[in-house]
Amino acid sequence: MTTPLKGIRVLDLGIVIAGPFTGSLLVDLGADVIKVEGPKGDHFRDYEAGFNVLNLSKRSARINLRSKAGRAAFLKLVDTADVVLENFRPGVMDRLDLGWKILHERNQRLVYCSISGFGDSGPYQDRPAYDTSIQSVSGFLSLMTDPERPSISGPPIGDSATALYACNGILGALLERTRTGVGSRVDVSMIEALMAFGNQAYAHYFFTGEVPGPATRANIAQSYAIVCQDGKSIGIHLSSVDAVWSGLLSAMDKLDWASDARFCTYEDRVKNYDVLYQELSAVFAMSSRADLLMRLEANDVPCAPVNRVNEAAVDPQVRHLRTIREIVGVSGKPAQAIRSPVRYDGERADTVASPPSLGAHTEEILRECGLSDEDIAEVVKG
Repeated sequence: MTTPLKGIRVLDLGIVIAGPFTGSLLVDLGADVIKVEGPKGDHFRDYEAGFNVLNLSKRSARINLRSKAGRAAFLKLVDTADVVLENFRPGVMDRLDLGWKILHERNQRLVYCSISGFGDSGPYQDRPAYDTSIQSVSGFLSLMTDPERPSISGPPIGDSATALYACNGILGALLERTRTGVGSRVDVSMIEALMAFGNQAYAHYFFTGEVPGPATRANIAQSYAIVCQDGKSIGIHLSSVDAVWSGLLSAMDKLDWASDARFCTYEDRVKNYDVLYQELSAVFAMSSRADLLMRLEANDVPCAPVNRVNEAAVDPQVRHLRTIREIVGVSGKPAQAIRSPVRYDGERADTVASPPSLGAHTEEILRECGLSDEDIAEVVKG
């Protein structure tokens, strides 16, 4: 099986989601990821379902970085590492005398990735950063919620987007190291990651001067989610392609709409989005979802059932791709998780080991970097 990062050692000091998710992406690519945890461990351990999927196949070393023995042990680990990853508040690692400058002097090949909420400088640098606050300040939340009745919904997009950019930055730094022999510092802030992730909305604003809202993208993309006769919903994406619009008219037996002044052109449909939504809703309300999907698919209209998570988990295409795998959770109970979507030559660099219990591999890892039994005992006592 292809493992592009085989032989790469990562010291993952990440906590909660953004940092550990970055580490898990590197695990999926074959890296040896050591989860370095303090005496009480990552407090996301209290949420087993989330902890499981973010920490599969990692090894856990319980090291108190505030103790003399713990700091010395960590520096020994740094000597053997290719990457250090952390998402503490800015300045924490420097106060521990374990910041970029010190670690880089010790290991010139080290790639150091620091994830922060708002960056390591500026008026917000010391604020606590959680997904909701990042979604809010970045403008992303305004694209997902009714401004008159704002609410929080959906997954932690800020954490997830940040992890993707951080992993990308680490891979870029590792590639550069193959040319220079020297590691570099990678900095990723959640606020910038989420703004970059939502770049289409900002591009729309910069280009038109119009401030986008939750309906802007659906309007421009001509996307609709519509309830059918049986109460189930379908998502359709009409875009600006004439063939898709024609296919919809044929599927719905509404060829007269082709000459309707409200819908003749893509621009007309964008202008009259709400009117078209009402018309489509009336038509969809007359047939079951299964019947409508069959008709739409027969006319090559981009469409799909609006699945809930439990429905997506058993979707025929998802089953065919073997997207879901069986795992054993950190508590020892059977569980399930989503596989990496990345394949190399048709195969995934897949992870199979369970998430580690706190400190499960401490002695094993410290022996690997040459610590004596006496030194290990001091670290474990910690």
